[in-house]
Amino acid sequence: MKLDLTFPASGQRLALPELAGSSDSLAIAQLADTKHTLMLVTASGADVQRYADEIAWWAKELGRELRVAVFPDWETLPYDTFSPHQDLVSERLATLNRLAEREVDVLIVGATTALQRLAPPSFMAAYTFAFTQGQKLDAEKLRAQLVLAGYSNVSQVMSPGEYAVRGGLIDLFPMGSVVPYRIDLFDDEIESIRTFDVDTQRSLYPVKDVRLLPGREFPLDEPSRTAFRKRFREAFEGDPSRSTIYKDIAHGVAGAGIEYYLPLFFDETATLLRYLPSDARIALAGDVDAAIRRFWSDTQSRYRFLAADRERPILPPESLYLSSEDFFTLAKPHARVTLHGGGDYGTLARPLPSLGVDRRANDPIAGLRQFATTAHGKILIVAESLGRRDTMHEFFAEYGFKPASVESFLGFIESDIRLGLGVAPLATGFSLGDGDDAIHIITEAELYASGMRRAGRRKQEQVTAVDAII
Repeated sequence: MKLDLTFPASGQRLALPELAGSSDSLAIAQLADTKHTLMLVTASGADVQRYADEIAWWAKELGRELRVAVFPDWETLPYDTFSPHQDLVSERLATLNRLAEREVDVLIVGATTALQRLAPPSFMAAYTFAFTQGQKLDAEKLRAQLVLAGYSNVSQVMSPGEYAVRGGLIDLFPMGSVVPYRIDLFDDEIESIRTFDVDTQRSLYPVKDVRLLPGREFPLDEPSRTAFRKRFREAFEGDPSRSTIYKDIAHGVAGAGIEYYLPLFFDETATLLRYLPSDARIALAGDVDAAIRRFWSDTQSRYRFLAADRERPILPPESLYLSSEDFFTLAKPHARVTLHGGGDYGTLARPLPSLGVDRRANDPIAGLRQFATTAHGKILIVAESLGRRDTMHEFFAEYGFKPASVESFLGFIESDIRLGLGVAPLATGFSLGDGDDAIHIITEAELYASGMRRAGRRKQEQVTAVDAII
């Protein structure tokens, strides 16, 4: 199963015809390789996690080794007076570090997130450090490093960016890590490093080393705070002491919403494109230009509305974001592919006919049954999970429709099974190929269009009731 696609040369642009359903993620999985980082920019931020899930699945099923990463949005509106969730900041810093280490094959980012001005790569390099078991470690020096890196000293470590020191034990939750670590010191030597559970605080399994990323996307050491105050006075008229942000920084406190003053911490900011290798490739999904222009219109409106607040002056949008022209100018040296560039489906993936289940009919799956009878090639129906697959299998069996259970996509393709039922994180189905070589993938979106619930929601939406209330 292959889409005949290739990237153009550096500096060139290729617009692909319309791609039906989740075949666009298949196209990216086949266009990507381990030699060139590919940045996929989506017009809709809601599609970011979908692409991440689907591309990783396609790569695995097709036997490809692709390292997929997401650069998440702050999920705040421009100039909001509260800061993004620490987990989002942690994931962003981890992704920037992976980019710097050339550990990403496919980077997925929303169009408006790709416009943000970021800390320069030199900041990441200066505030990233590591230590290993058996290494000499001065607890006081480590504490000082953690403070400079923006970590918070707490009594009990619960989330990224926190640390606690209790005698010869140091609990630490590095940014970008999914688990915290407990460092056991014997005199000034690291005797052991173990992960631990934040709920029970019990130690788990040992590890050999730990890598620490900055605790924030900006520095809070004394020179940086001094430079911030100087640039603040240059950027805004009036008495700076009336500003809570200014006074908080003077005392080493990162006030809520400080992220929208990030350019004041640095002589020069960077963009996500600057973190990419020079030979990186770019794919645009949807009308990215229109999405950027809508974002700029909204941001300028918010700026005009909020700029009159003397106690909380704000930076102009161009200080915080790239314009559409700036973004495409920076992207121009890279090889670019535009998905859904227009035109008919041609030889690429095509949409499926109407296959919706009608539970009020005598035969709810009449459309699906007819398609399975008349269509040429192989048909694979995919559910969101194993449990959903079993439920669908029972439902189909009630009406004498019995697709064979399949465990993997590649196994289905290589088998003699013509009608299969499997599991895949695909949002929508499509048809590919012609005649007996055709492959039709049907998802729950086609069968249950009215009441779909997507399992592949963004991680940021999977929050507790307390988080939702806050």
